[in-house]
Amino acid sequence: MDELHHECGVAALYYLPGRGDRSPVWSGDPDQLSRLMPRMLLDLQNRGQLAAGMATYNPDREQIVDTYKEVGTVIEAFRINHPHKYASIMEEYAGRGSIGHTRYATCGATKRSYAQPFERRHGCKWKWFAFAFNGQLTNFADLREQLLTNHDYHLTRDNDTEVIMHYIAHELRGDDRPDLVEMFRHLATKFDGAYNLTFLNAMGDMVVLRDPVGIRPLVYSQDGPVFGAASESVALQNLGFRNIKSLEPGQMILIQDGELSVHQYAPSPRKAHCFFEWIYFANVSSSFDDRSVYLSRARLGQELAKQEKALGRVPLNPEETVVVPVPDTGKAAADAMAFALGIPSVEGLIRNRYIGRTFIEGANRADKVRLKFTPLREVLSGKKVLLVEDSIVRSTTLKSLLHHLRDQGGAKEIHVRVACPPIIAPCFYGIDMSTVKELFAPKFMASKVPTVAEQDAMAKELGADSLFYLPVDAVARCIDLPAEQLCRACVTGDYPTANGEQLYQLALRNHATGTGDGRTYDRPPEPLVCSVTDAGQT
Repeated sequence: MDELHHECGVAALYYLPGRGDRSPVWSGDPDQLSRLMPRMLLDLQNRGQLAAGMATYNPDREQIVDTYKEVGTVIEAFRINHPHKYASIMEEYAGRGSIGHTRYATCGATKRSYAQPFERRHGCKWKWFAFAFNGQLTNFADLREQLLTNHDYHLTRDNDTEVIMHYIAHELRGDDRPDLVEMFRHLATKFDGAYNLTFLNAMGDMVVLRDPVGIRPLVYSQDGPVFGAASESVALQNLGFRNIKSLEPGQMILIQDGELSVHQYAPSPRKAHCFFEWIYFANVSSSFDDRSVYLSRARLGQELAKQEKALGRVPLNPEETVVVPVPDTGKAAADAMAFALGIPSVEGLIRNRYIGRTFIEGANRADKVRLKFTPLREVLSGKKVLLVEDSIVRSTTLKSLLHHLRDQGGAKEIHVRVACPPIIAPCFYGIDMSTVKELFAPKFMASKVPTVAEQDAMAKELGADSLFYLPVDAVARCIDLPAEQLCRACVTGDYPTANGEQLYQLALRNHATGTGDGRTYDRPPEPLVCSVTDAGQT
């Protein structure tokens, strides 16, 4: 609801020779397989709308690896609404191997030069590569400082993607073609945080890898000669892929010399899948790590219903009380909650899907709400509303929405029910909330678990008649994964990696001393834990 944003989505496609020439995914010219990439990126648009791009491999053209990227949504970047321009892009960048990216920035500017994939050209084909990255390196500031302090580097962008590019280039500096499994195994000892990565070089080698704790999802499939991978299963499913699997934490897929193999490139002593993927970020039709997003959200609604019955705050009379989801991520939970309570779930808020991103950006908070949501007075007037929200991060948008529901919708009472525990700590793994100051709940809470009185105080601040969150232990039950296999740092303050914990302590100090403005991960944590002894590139 607070327009929480995610650090990007990645995708990959490759045509493998010798696997037959028929596939429901693609049966055309192998060197035109990259034409499917914009379709995949459209299904990953929920993960980033600032920029989109792809890099392709075609050994029969001068630019063996070539990259196209632009600022804007996938439709805007690839000029899909201009058929001739779109066709020209598809023809110029056609290839049998392709990696793609949709971007939202938690680090760095919104200019085209920050769009991905990044490409580094070189006269030696195995040193010429492109890559795309999804996540956030928690030790970015340390890695950057090591490059600038110990070596003659000049970084042109303030983001971890460029730092990753230099570390990859450093691994390729020798005279012999490297073992890519060993190369990424070595890099894994330097990187801390969330990083899913796709890599493509001018030898036609492709790498798709997931970080050792598996914070962000990554899935893959092979159908005949066509291989695909993406941040979410929906991007593969809509192309016709079947038998879609999750890549395990610390695993990488290597395509080299026409052969596909799966390797454990780094140890995975623990798993820490981001629970927010199921609650908020992912497309509701996706599944990953063998868990359905839709079913997880429906279970959240069932938990809300149990809690509502125990609270007894609102009369559960279908004549006077309705459940209303905040579109779109609250709908599955709201429907399941209403069904369990025996009261109607109604679309009392209609989202305007045709308001352009740029048009909304110029509006103030109240105007943004009015532009995006239309309350249906016909179903809200005089009703007691159980408003189901997926999460509350900063609260500013929700506060305006509650006023809008009363003023335009005529709701008699509004009781906010949140299908998530209180967000009490920043995220340093790819979600754009990195300071304590910007969070709503910590201002009211004396401990990590909110009391009834504290939630009543939050409701008063928002302008709601009541507000209740789900407890932390409900998250693991609804996703149906053990709590120890989930990253729940933003609701517990317990981080799955060392640098994440350091950044949290830094964020707490910044907040306590009144210096909590700006992104926490732009400030180097102390002590520095990563070192580079001989970084360089040739």
